[in-house]
Amino acid sequence: MTSLDSGFSRGRHWLRAHPLAFDAGLALAVLVCMVTGSFADPHGSPNGPTFGDRTPDTTSVLLMLLAAAALVLRRREPLGVLVFTGAVTLVELIGDDNPAPVAMAAVVALYTVAARTDRPTTWRVGLATMGVLTGAAMLFGPTPWYAQENLGVFAWTGMAAAAGDAVRSRRAFVDAIRERAERAERTREEEARRRVAEERLRIARDLHDVVAHHIALVNVQAGVAAHVMDKRPDQAKEALAHVREASRSALNELRATVGLLRQSGDPEAPTEPAPGLAVLDELLDTFRHAGLPVEVARTDDGAALPSAVDLAAYRIIQEALTNVRKHAGPAARAEVSVVRVGRTVEITVLDNGTPQPAAAATDTGGHGLLGMRERVTALGGTLTAAPRYGGGFRVQAILPTTARTGEDT
Repeated sequence: MTSLDSGFSRGRHWLRAHPLAFDAGLALAVLVCMVTGSFADPHGSPNGPTFGDRTPDTTSVLLMLLAAAALVLRRREPLGVLVFTGAVTLVELIGDDNPAPVAMAAVVALYTVAARTDRPTTWRVGLATMGVLTGAAMLFGPTPWYAQENLGVFAWTGMAAAAGDAVRSRRAFVDAIRERAERAERTREEEARRRVAEERLRIARDLHDVVAHHIALVNVQAGVAAHVMDKRPDQAKEALAHVREASRSALNELRATVGLLRQSGDPEAPTEPAPGLAVLDELLDTFRHAGLPVEVARTDDGAALPSAVDLAAYRIIQEALTNVRKHAGPAARAEVSVVRVGRTVEITVLDNGTPQPAAAATDTGGHGLLGMRERVTALGGTLTAAPRYGGGFRVQAILPTTARTGEDT
């Protein structure tokens, strides 16, 4: 049974791939039916139709051949084939006292037109074909106008138009379902690609913040160590200890961030939570050890924030202080404030330094402020970063405590 189904499926696919071969086979089958029907006489005896009492003449055989041959082109020129087969049928109905059933070809052609055109065309062409062929059979046929043969022409042409229209409607319905399924699949794929892109961007921001912060500290402390190595070895030793601590923290945070990219079965998955405002004092200590005086003011009372908002606040402070250490000059001081206002938390970082020339384009071209803007925008907040009146720089982020993000789900 399986082999039969497989063979049937292969044959069906082959016929779909070769429609001309299918139409040629259909034309041959219609020709056989017309020739067979031409030998039948519906009124051959009082008891009913007989077979073999009449034979088609040469003209009828030629017209049947022409009508069947035209069906081979029914897909390419459906209306043309219908007009041709209809004309051949009219010639047979008008010119022969015992017409052969050439109307079979016109019925198939009408079905094709109905299946391959729109409904208004089907109605117009179907009614015209039914009226012309039925009228010719009633007026020129050898039987009374009410004979069943004449009504048969009317019925067969009507059913052909109805069947073709039903097939066309079903095909359109199936195509619509397939299109909706493909559109839904494309939407799922686009959503998956968007989520992957957002996750990559988030990881890239984390990597930038971690590397920029710790490498800046390492650079500063290494410079201090090199400067005081000969005259004050104890201070150089302390600076190198800060270098080691900063590098260890950088490695730990890089390991935790890159661990997000591991597969489910990979070892050494990160187990430490993402940094947040709970470890803000430790972050500020690293900057103080690097020579940047930092004061902090908090009115949030340590209230818990959504993990995405907590991480964003930590990274914004980290990046802003890193920029102060890199660009504000050696005598700069910084102030950090964390204020809870209603359903928002305001993060502000101020400094009194003098921007170096290299930092002039930071707001427009730097990756640090760009990353901060992306973080804040992703959470539905706002970020302002601009020089202060009288000197220094100001970075303020307003983050909603109910972030519209999918990271907490």
